Amino acid sequence: MSPQPSPSALPPWLTWWQRPFPDANTLLLTGRQPALVDSGFVGHARETADWARAHAGDIALVVNTHWHSDHVGGNALLQAGGAGIAAGAPEAEAIARRDPGCCAAEYLDQPVAPYTVDIPLDDAQVLRLGDIDWEVVRTPGHTPGHLALWQPEERTLVVGDALSDYDVGWVNLALDGPDMAATALASLKRLADLAPRVILPSHGPVPADPAAALAAAVRRAQRLVDDPDGAVWYGARRIFAFALMIRGGVPADAIEPYLHARAWLTDAARLLDRTPEALAHELVTTMLRSGAVVLRDGRLHAAADHTPVAAETLRVPYPRAWPGMAAP
Repeated sequence: MSPQPSPSALPPWLTWWQRPFPDANTLLLTGRQPALVDSGFVGHARETADWARAHAGDIALVVNTHWHSDHVGGNALLQAGGAGIAAGAPEAEAIARRDPGCCAAEYLDQPVAPYTVDIPLDDAQVLRLGDIDWEVVRTPGHTPGHLALWQPEERTLVVGDALSDYDVGWVNLALDGPDMAATALASLKRLADLAPRVILPSHGPVPADPAAALAAAVRRAQRLVDDPDGAVWYGARRIFAFALMIRGGVPADAIEPYLHARAWLTDAARLLDRTPEALAHELVTTMLRSGAVVLRDGRLHAAADHTPVAAETLRVPYPRAWPGMAAP
């Protein structure tokens, strides 16, 4: 898919690339220190790096709103070209110690090429991106280290996966605890208090009405707090659809064995008081019924718009095998 032009409301030093899954939207801040916010999926890392270079030359810094695979996939390639990497302090610390759980890559079965974090970011820290200062706003929820970026003069807010024009980020109650939905809701209320003029989400278009988008996100997040089982189902559907996207679908007869082997599915089954086998069957059945996945040529595919991924680009090690990993 060709990059979309930046919305007219954005200042000229900010270039916005709205991307379909499995990539997060990419934001480029031009100037003396060109910077990217998020770097897409590993399968499209070369495309990300080439686009950034064509628009701004050498990238000085990549800032990750969080460490999921669709946000950090170009980090390794850009870092090899001289870019620094900045990320929220909790995730930066885990990357530094080469924690096997980094990026939830193995847990989610979403490959991430190895990288390091040069600049840990904390709440209220001021960061120069391009020629403009931005404030870091810690927004835990979708991940514990999730952050947003706030430019107060332009009243422009980069929100990562905290919300989009149609959604809120799923929360991992199994890994991050039963209070994480409430934490995500508190983060959204904090963002709403900023009263931004422009919201730049990691997925989907720039919302036409920022206040309405934030109000809708708060309502959606409240439902995740009120219905923990629904929150678990929501995450399972999102993770499964992503798996189908990055693999070009999965043969129908291999779907349930694939799901039975996934740690996230086992955790979701435990929280929902089901067996993994029962949950896998129910997940496939309900998503087929809703049209979220489709059966085509003997393979199950995600129905949502997404960009194909070459299979060979997925062959990167899980974090437990990244260079610098300590022996167990």
